[in-house]
Amino acid sequence: MAKASIVVKKNNGGTIALNKRARHDYFIEEKFEAGLSLQGWEVKSMRAGRMTIVESYITFKNGEAFLFGAQVQPLLSASTHVVPEATRTRKLLLNRREIEKLMGAINQKGYSCVPLACYWKGPNAKLEIALVKGKQLHDKRATEKDRDWQRDKARIFHK
Repeated sequence: MAKASIVVKKNNGGTIALNKRARHDYFIEEKFEAGLSLQGWEVKSMRAGRMTIVESYITFKNGEAFLFGAQVQPLLSASTHVVPEATRTRKLLLNRREIEKLMGAINQKGYSCVPLACYWKGPNAKLEIALVKGKQLHDKRATEKDRDWQRDKARIFHK
């Protein structure tokens, strides 16, 4: 008699977390892809989709980039010999040229760096970060008006 096999499908190309608020609150100037320096329990929690990056931001110190405010909620089955800290500072893995470019732009008035999305690229977790400039209230209204017009135009021409 043949054994019944259970097929487990892994989602290696999936999105872990999105920061929709960043796209609403900022003009995106340039995007970068950064690796994350993680602990083992964080990877397991991220595979379960327990990460939020809505209130997070990126800072630079001593020529290195760090992610502040991102929350990775530990699983109940997390290791007991390591005390998981949900909002710890995580180091970003970027090339020296990318770090220097971002640091130079952030020193200008009005620019900052925020994460847009976290996703899997093969077995590695990647963070899409962006160099952004803040939107004023009238800019947000104009963006929403353009989005509504595009939706109405698609609805009209679809018929």
